[in-house]
Amino acid sequence: MEQEGAPERHVVLVTPEVHWNTGNVGRTCLGTGAHLHLIKPLGFSLDSAQVKRAGLDYWEHVALSVWDNLDAFYGAMAPEDDEVALFAKLGSRPFWEMPKARRLFLFFGSETKGLPASVLNRYPASRYHIPINREIRCLNLSTSVGIALYESLRGAGVSHGWGGDGD
Repeated sequence: MEQEGAPERHVVLVTPEVHWNTGNVGRTCLGTGAHLHLIKPLGFSLDSAQVKRAGLDYWEHVALSVWDNLDAFYGAMAPEDDEVALFAKLGSRPFWEMPKARRLFLFFGSETKGLPASVLNRYPASRYHIPINREIRCLNLSTSVGIALYESLRGAGVSHGWGGDGD
């Protein structure tokens, strides 16, 4: 059950192509309480053993919505401009400058094509990047989602589910 005022996070993967990335993202979403949205077409079957293996035995517990297209997603979820962070290699601002909205949608494109122009043009002021050097083309999709998702929760008062005294 969501607490009043608690951050609401949505990870949106637009046409993901690699099953193990999606499985890993699902596991990270479950661990943070985020909702995972997959925009078709997908480059794999969700019944794939690899998706389930990457998500381990957690996949069935992931808050998951699969959308036929972006228009269906926009119609149902209606993200406001200040609730969106698009992640692209050529994003104009570093990820630590993303909005600190209570409800936030983190958009990521496919592994080979990135976000489509239609998404980038819909939210032109919401483009962010994760800094990397020129030794690599990009970070792995599931790594990028983890970095951005946890940064979006910084300072939001999210507690560690395992408790403990710091051991």
